[in-house]
Amino acid sequence: MLELKGVHHIAIICSDYAVSKAFYTEVLGLTILQETYREARNSYKLDLALQGEYIIELFSFPNPADRPSYPEARGLRHLAFKVEDIEKQVEELNKSGIKTEPIRIDETSNKKFTFFTDPDGLPLELYEI
Repeated sequence: MLELKGVHHIAIICSDYAVSKAFYTEVLGLTILQETYREARNSYKLDLALQGEYIIELFSFPNPADRPSYPEARGLRHLAFKVEDIEKQVEELNKSGIKTEPIRIDETSNKKFTFFTDPDGLPLELYEI
């Protein structure tokens, strides 16, 4: 059996680098660790951190293929972020023009959660801890 120590990062390919960079940094509040332009690939790679912990690699590529990403599609279902006050966070998203689903209760943990999407429709979740 492997001896995994945790998740290192999540890689996301976006369709509009400037829009996604603004969303992840200005709306979600992730901080930039490093931004690299890879000339051979005509691509940017943006390393993002959440509370100082490296978490997301945001990539741009010329003409990336579409991928179904609604919650019930095969593959990555969604990326969930922990929050302490979900109502406050939903209000902040809505102020930024980001629509959220109604807050629901997880039937197994009795915790509140909701979904919203990034600029490319990637499903994101807020989960109250």
